[in-house]
Amino acid sequence: MNATASNALAIVDGGGANIASLKFALARLGVAGELTTDAGRIRDAARVILPGVGAARDAMTRLRESALDQVIPALTQPVLGICLGLQLLFDGSEEADTDCLGILPGTARLFEADADHTVPHMGWNRVWQTPGSGLLAGIPDGAQFYFVHSYAVPVTDFTTGRCEYGREFSAVVERGNFVATQFHPERSGRHGARVLANFLELSPA
Repeated sequence: MNATASNALAIVDGGGANIASLKFALARLGVAGELTTDAGRIRDAARVILPGVGAARDAMTRLRESALDQVIPALTQPVLGICLGLQLLFDGSEEADTDCLGILPGTARLFEADADHTVPHMGWNRVWQTPGSGLLAGIPDGAQFYFVHSYAVPVTDFTTGRCEYGREFSAVVERGNFVATQFHPERSGRHGARVLANFLELSPA
């Protein structure tokens, strides 16, 4: 991959606040990602990242305003969803009863708070792997990653990394060219850096 090419990596601009840390993490791997909502640039990129922080309905509204709700499901190059970006790949979210991109079957559901589990789920937690995960290759089973989220998708047929916080949920999902993490790899130290490196090594379309 030519990291200096303008179409090497597109970061979908969904208005999230974690873009700077993501770009710094990519830069440490020698990649300069372009923040954009331009459909043509996203289609032409060798790889696409869909990050997200905030509310599902607001994020989907921004995607629809740029017609990216139609563009993203049709992409054939490697696509990485991060945090809310993972949830947006699914059918929907309980948050404001939001319809999402429908690339993966399932619905993000709110955590139930109790004495041992405050909401949001915030901090480091362990991820347990399904054998053969490409995104988690070279990372020890049970490695810790950094999470910040109030909603989570249950374990599905496409879950390759599981986490538990009051209930078990999908921490990593992989289906064809679409992969995603509920945790923030850009804030997860060396294991997070390995996740990003693994994504960058996936074969482009």
